[in-house]
Parts: sequence; structure tokens; C-alpha cells
Amino acid sequence: MATTNTPRKVFINLPVKDLKATNAFFTKLGFQFDPRFSDDNATCMMISEEAYVMLLVEKRFKDFTKKDICDTRKATEGLFALSCSSREEVDSMVKTAIAAGGSYAVEPQDHGFMYGWSFYDLDGHHWEVFYMDMSAMPH
Repeated sequence: MATTNTPRKVFINLPVKDLKATNAFFTKLGFQFDPRFSDDNATCMMISEEAYVMLLVEKRFKDFTKKDICDTRKATEGLFALSCSSREEVDSMVKTAIAAGGSYAVEPQDHGFMYGWSFYDLDGHHWEVFYMDMSAMPH
């Protein structure tokens, strides 16, 4: 495989039960959506210029896999970590997620140089939000 110096884009695909409710949930968290990749079956949530989350209704998601969709009430399909610009932003995002209908996943964790907290979205996907101060990282 050839190597490239061009940054790769990542598209994470997640199944959702109610696309409209999911879109409203993540809009409250400050995310925007790319209408070019959004319709009645999917929406493209922009994380950055290089990272996107495709939120697909379950029926559409099943078009891409032969496996069953994970029951997030019983199992964790993955941990999706998002960086924040401060500890305050971490707290604000988690509190906003809870107010918008999400639920707490894990208690806040403070490792000195890194602070994180997490929540489950409306479909039970586990989101880790964290702030890392590289200047305070142990050497």
C-alpha cells in the first residue's frame, strides 16, 4: 500500500432509531451537518474538516453490513472520543448532552494533564469528551 502525506478523512457510520431526534440532539451540542450527504435516511455530522459521523437510520445502516446491529443497552460497540479546548468545554458538552436526553456513561476522570467525561447519546452510543494539556503531560 502506498503511503500518502495527504490527510485522510474518516467517516464513522452509526445506526440511529430516530434521525430527526438524533439531529436535534447533536445540534444542541453545537454540531453542524453537511446537507450534501444528508437525506431522510442519513445525516452527515461534521466533527472537523477531516472527520465526520454518518448517522444512518437502522434500515439504511443494514445496507452496509451482514451483521446484527449492536444493542447498545447491553453492549458497547465502540468508544467515540472527541477533543475539547478546555475542561469547561468538556463539562458543558456533557451537561448539554444530558439536558438534551442523553445519559451519563462514566464519571469524570482527572489525570492532571488530561480530563475527560462521557455520555451516551439517544441511541446509546458512548461518547468520550476530553481535554488534554500536553504541556502538563509527564515526561
